[in-house]
Order: sequence, then C-alpha cells, then structure tokens
Amino acid sequence: MSDLDREMGTFLILLRNKIRNVPISIAALLALLPLVPVALWSVSGSWRFPALWPEAWSLRGFRHLAEPGTRFAEALATSLGIAVAVTAASIVVALPAGIAIGAHRFRLRNLVILIVLLPILVPPLAVTLGIHGAFIQLGLADTAVGVILVHLVPAVPYAVLILASVFASRSGEIEATARTLGAAPWQAFLHVTLPQIAPGLAVAALLAFLISWSQYILTVIIGGGSVLTLAMLLFSAASGNDPVVTGALAVVFALPAVTALLLVLRLLRPRVDRAPALDRVRWAPGSN
Repeated sequence: MSDLDREMGTFLILLRNKIRNVPISIAALLALLPLVPVALWSVSGSWRFPALWPEAWSLRGFRHLAEPGTRFAEALATSLGIAVAVTAASIVVALPAGIAIGAHRFRLRNLVILIVLLPILVPPLAVTLGIHGAFIQLGLADTAVGVILVHLVPAVPYAVLILASVFASRSGEIEATARTLGAAPWQAFLHVTLPQIAPGLAVAALLAFLISWSQYILTVIIGGGSVLTLAMLLFSAASGNDPVVTGALAVVFALPAVTALLLVLRLLRPRVDRAPALDRVRWAPGSN
C-alpha cells in the first residue's frame, strides 16, 4: 500500500468520524438553545416589551447571589454533594443489577425487571409520602442522608435500564478470550469489560446526576426545609417578581448539568482506538 493510499484511508476515517459527530453537535446545540433567553435575563438591566434585546446590561443578578443572606454558596455545595453521592451510589447499585438482568436469563426475570421499575411506575409523590413516614421513624427525615436515599428511588431504575441494555448487547466472548489467556475475573472486568461499557456507564451516571440535581418535590418533603438545594432556591426565586435574579440563578443552576452533558457527549464520540487490545494487557501467569 502506497503512502497516498494510507493518507487517503486516514482522511476517509476522519471524515466519517466528523459526519458521525454532527448529530451529537446538533443535540448539544438544541440542549443549550433554551438557555439563551435565560442568559439574556441574567445580564439585563432593563428589558421591556416589545424589545428583542435588553435595553441595558447589568450583573446585578450575579452580585445578588454573592450576598451572604442568599445562602447561595450553601445551596450550591449541598446540591453538588448530594448529586455526586447519588450518582456514585446509583452506579454501584445499578452495575451488578444491570449485569444480572442484561447478561443472564433466569426464571422470574420479568418479575425482577418489574420490581426494579416500580419506583418510576408508581406516582413519585405517593412513594415519597410513604418513605417520609419510614424516615421519620428511622431519624433520616430532614437530613442530607435521607435526601440522598430518596433521590436514589427515581435514579437507580433508569441507571439499571441503561446498563442492562448495554450488557444485553454484549456476548462476553472477549472476556472469555481474556480468561483463556490467563486473566483473573477482576482483570478481565477491569481491562476488557470496563473500557467497553464506559459510554453506557457515562450515560447512566449522567442521568442519575441530572435526576438528583433537578429534584425539588422529593427534597422538600424529605429535607423538610432543613436541606437547602439550588433547585429550592430557583423555585423560590421563580415565584418572585425579579426575573434578573431568577435568570442569574437559572444560569448557575444549568451550568453543572450542561457541563456534565458535554463531557458525556465527548466521551460518546466514536474513536478508532477505544476497543481494548488484549495484546496490550499483561495478565498475571496462572491468575485464572
């Protein structure tokens, strides 16, 4: 093969990857589009109908968030801590469940799937009210731990569904080959399975993060006002009469979610070198 043929092949591969990235880029733009008017409100000093753009610009909304009495920093730290904890716990719970449901066929499998989906099939308000009574007896009401646990109720089923679909589409032949070459089960999972399911894990983690980050009703009921999150501040500001402060708070509220979405979209971009190469992994002799 000549150098020209190799260069042409490389160009065609890059062009194909660029074309595949177009739908992802369009999805990212559509996700950011609703934030445009909110962003304009956040920096507007005066914006009256029927003007299409703010007549004056100001950072008053963001300066208001920096004032000590707004409890903005506390709500932001609490929201991030709860969302990250829910995301990690959801993946820890959903990963083995997804493997069991997606990679194996067993009796009563459909019943197990139904049980997993029940928290999102039943109205969440009814589920939360029942959980609230139990949390009061256990001393988990009005605590951050209680809020984390109740956020897992809607987050885990979606994470399980995503990971189950990931493992259902895999045959397990590469892991079997790794075991034949001397890999221990944990080595096969770490070096072979994990790189392959990384996009599915990222999507499941993103969904769990977004579910927890945007929760309002569950946080209010279980947190009882003692656990203040950014979503609660946003709903409170939206019921007021200052769209500038509401816009600034909405922009800050959207930034972590948009950042997480863009990171996951970047991970989902097709890469030629993503598939694991068994010859690059050193197995411990006799570890199987």
